[in-house]
Amino acid sequence: MALVKSPGSQGADIVFGEGQSFGIPLSYGGPYLGFFAVRDEYRRHMPGRIVGRARDVKGNAGYVLTLSTREQHIRREKATSNICTNEGLCALMASIYLSTLGKRGLRRVAELNLQKAAWLRERIKALPGYGLPFSAPCFNEFVVRTPVPADTIVRRLLERNILAGLPLGRYDSHRTHELLVCVTEQNRREEMESLLQQLESFGEKT
Repeated sequence: MALVKSPGSQGADIVFGEGQSFGIPLSYGGPYLGFFAVRDEYRRHMPGRIVGRARDVKGNAGYVLTLSTREQHIRREKATSNICTNEGLCALMASIYLSTLGKRGLRRVAELNLQKAAWLRERIKALPGYGLPFSAPCFNEFVVRTPVPADTIVRRLLERNILAGLPLGRYDSHRTHELLVCVTEQNRREEMESLLQQLESFGEKT
């Protein structure tokens, strides 16, 4: 958002997204900080709760409150059981992170994400056996086509304490040779070069 026009200026009435990357470390998969915003004239139409529908491993339908003011739906001082999620703490952490960076700092972080991802994307593309299945612009995530099954690469590199990315064959059986790679401002040049060396070794075996 620091590099493009705001959704509102482009005509959006409703905007939602994820703010976990603003200073909130992942702890076994969470917590996350979702945001949901509308134009001023729609404020009174915003739902207090949104129920999401999913299926478990047996195919049974399951429902979960994906947007809610709090787990208990009652005031904190009247809660009699454990309150598992503190949305206020997450919002505070993100606010501190953003206020510390400021507008110029946030833009710099965005530029680093964009530049580092572009650099690594082109280097992986040049490796023997690798390619880019998509040509559309990207920010800090991109998909690469791998010479061997992507889950093989991820599993082998995890043994060397390197997280290569997300194998897309896990979600689509037609994409077993595709890997989703993410780069952020926290990835150092030597880390990316180490990943390139490891990836290159798989291309040499084909």
